[in-house]
Amino acid sequence: MSAVPGRPRRPDLPLAVVIGAGGMGSAVARRMAQTHRVLLADIDGDAAQAQADLLARDGADVYTLACDVTDTAAVAALSGMAQGLGGFRSLVHVAGLSIGADDFSKILSVNLRGPALVVAALRPLARAGANAVVIASLAAHSVRPSQALLEVLGTPLAPDLADRVTAVLGAEKATPAAAYALSKIGLLEMARREAMDWGRVGARIVSLSPGLIATPMGALAYQKSAGKRAMFEQSPLSREGSMSEIADAVEFLASDRASFISGTDLLVDGGLAAALGYPRD
Repeated sequence: MSAVPGRPRRPDLPLAVVIGAGGMGSAVARRMAQTHRVLLADIDGDAAQAQADLLARDGADVYTLACDVTDTAAVAALSGMAQGLGGFRSLVHVAGLSIGADDFSKILSVNLRGPALVVAALRPLARAGANAVVIASLAAHSVRPSQALLEVLGTPLAPDLADRVTAVLGAEKATPAAAYALSKIGLLEMARREAMDWGRVGARIVSLSPGLIATPMGALAYQKSAGKRAMFEQSPLSREGSMSEIADAVEFLASDRASFISGTDLLVDGGLAAALGYPRD
């Protein structure tokens, strides 16, 4: 794409596609922008542009796109833009809904079907050395779904995904909390399932599961969930993680230092999952 006066352009740098311009997405975009051009996509195009403007002031080369990851046409446009920018080196899918969205179907659609659509659309552009990092959650490590549920979660591109999950789970259990945990389990499974196809071209795909991370959205959840507060009290490090610590982990997974890591999950939770498995007396 042509240069714009006053906007830095670095065609010599590889491209990182970052999905999500919220708190964590912005932190990841800022970190990736230190060594990449960035294509920042979000359902809120104005929010993406605002973040891009901030990054550009620091010398980053950032492009933006309004993209609803549950819309196949929008995701196709994302893939087309990435291709027009010469293909991508890294894909980091951060965007997602919290339990606070309070909509079983929407949470499954945005958190699982959306990333699956993006991964499927960008995979044909992957070349040797390319990588994808999908942001899951500690919640994916707290539930053990049945084999029947795992099989349904293994079809994330199905337009009727939520209906399929509900049919197996039961309508009475189809809560926002269940949708959130299952959607994140689906991301872990997707990274495992996709590893072979990405590996055929010398590319990698992994998931990353943050624990309790200090974000504006996360702070609101403490007001609504006594359970989250109880989890915080059990954290071995007695604190939340920071968005910069998640950006550290993403930066590593997207780098050549992680060149032999694929098809697996990195749990970044300060030891909370371990503590929950071995509760204090």
